[in-house]
Amino acid sequence: MPEDMTDQINLLRTGDIHELRVQKEHFLAFRAILSQQEDFKHFRGIAQQGGDVVFQYLQEPRS
Repeated sequence: MPEDMTDQINLLRTGDIHELRVQKEHFLAFRAILSQQEDFKHFRGIAQQGGDVVFQYLQEPRS
């Protein structure tokens, strides 16, 4: 997953996918890329049991 993180973020942003599961070993690298996005506050991460995180794209930015 690390090599195509930006592509996956764009697919989530455009609605081509509704959620994106990031494995715990890739989370820090993914978040570093995600936090540089202009619309960073539109992404919501939901922690899963076992350490993975499911990201969703929100139309309204989170507070």
